[in-house]
This record gives sequence, C-alpha cells and structure tokens, in this order.
Amino acid sequence: MSENTTHWILTLICKDQPGIVHAISGAIVTAAGNITESQQFSSADTGTFFMRLQVESSIDAAGFETAIEPVTTKYGMTWQLDIVGRPLRTLVLVSKAAHCLNDLLYRERAEQLSIDIPIVLSNHRELAGLAEFYDVPFESHPVTSAGQKLAFEDRVLDVVDEFSIELVVLARYMQILSPELCAALNGRIINIHHSFLPGFKGANPYKQAHARGVKLIGATAHFVTSDLDEGPIIEQNVVRVDHSRTPAELVAIGQDEESRTLTQAVKWFAERRVLLDQNRTIIFK
Repeated sequence: MSENTTHWILTLICKDQPGIVHAISGAIVTAAGNITESQQFSSADTGTFFMRLQVESSIDAAGFETAIEPVTTKYGMTWQLDIVGRPLRTLVLVSKAAHCLNDLLYRERAEQLSIDIPIVLSNHRELAGLAEFYDVPFESHPVTSAGQKLAFEDRVLDVVDEFSIELVVLARYMQILSPELCAALNGRIINIHHSFLPGFKGANPYKQAHARGVKLIGATAHFVTSDLDEGPIIEQNVVRVDHSRTPAELVAIGQDEESRTLTQAVKWFAERRVLLDQNRTIIFK
C-alpha cells in the first residue's frame, strides 16, 4: 500500500444471516481495501452477528463509508469506522485510591494505551498531586448530599460534551451513579471492583478476607448499569494467596489486580475490540 494509506477499524453488528462475510468483503474491495485482521462471531443466544476488521485503504472516511453503505443498509447493520491507534477521548473519575489512576496516566504517557485523558474529576482532593504530576487538569467537587451528587453528575455530562468524551472510566470512584447518568452514557462507562471468593462487602473487605483465610483475590472490569456491579463483564483476573499474607499485602495484591484488569479493559475498548451482546460482551482479542 502507498504512504497515503490509512489503517481503519470497522466493527459491524447485525442479525445473523447468510452472505454477510461475502458481502462485506466485496465492499472492502470496492473501498480499495486490504483486510489485515478479521474476526467474527455468531451468537447462538441472541441470533446476532459480530465482526471486527482492520483494513488498509488509500481512500478517505467518506469514500470508505460510501463503499460499504449498500451492505450496511441491506443487512441493517450497526457499524463504526475508526482509525487504528486513534487516542480515545477518556474521562476518569476517582475518589481517594491512586493505583488505577496512576496506571492509566502512566500508560497513556508511555503510549501503551490509545487514550487521551483531558481531565480527571473527583469527589476528593487527595489525587490532585498525582494528576498534576502527569500534567492533567484535575477538579474536585464534594459529594456529601443529594444536591452535590446531582451537581457532580451534571459536571460529568458537561465535560463529556466539552471534551467530546467517548469513554468514562471509574478508577475506584466510590460513588454510585444515578440511573439517569448510567442511561445517558450507556455502553461508555467502565468500572472496576475487587472480588473475593467468598465475597466480602462493607468496611475493610481485605481485613475480612484475611480473617477468613481467603485463597483467591480477583478483580472485575465491567460496563456500568443501574444495577450495581452487575453490568456486562469485560475482563476478570484472579491471583492465589495463602495464610502467610498480611492484610496490607492482600491490599497491595488486590490493587495490582484491579489496575491490571481495568487497564486491559480500557485497552480493548479503545481498540474497538469490545462489542455488546445484550448482557454480555464479545471481546475480539
């Protein structure tokens, strides 16, 4: 391909039916494209077809869209076209815990994540210095009343509009989002939470885990819905521990898993590898 070639990502979702792959391949040829990566999945549970392509082509976005339009219309596809590696505009919400925010900001700076974080919002001041270290603007707004919570969420929506935010990440933001905000940003909010086997809720979960001699510590990254911690799961990790670990060591291990799991989920989302199939996700790794 020439130096003027663009590397595109094309994702497609439609009702599963014969002829889709043949039709879209022909459209790619019409777009003067060369398919460099192709993944597809047919969901037997929902009867839905999912596809992710990476395509090299010398034509622009308008020309590409024109070439595939007959196929997307014929099959009633929901589709998205993006450029490989384009940084996704990402808003991060935090409270007091620094580990997830630090990992995201570091990997953004190191160009290990295709994201662009224009601002960090928080309900506390503790992490202002960390954001300043990475030269990222930081705002804190207390959320101790219903009115303050509403004002904070209004600010979130303002930032989403102001900075053309495509993804919101709850990097240990310790507030429950309203159903209205969840609906407004449906499919665009990712959260992380720890998970133990057995599970522990309430104050000092790691202390509870230590007292019970827990053997597994894990973390789950998922989309946010109005059902607390029950949104479609994107990534999960787990690590074994034993009786020799202190509560402080369990906290450190758990924070490492949370950071690793959240970063992986954000990476896949930014690369357009996460597609929703009702209450679960399709991940094209």
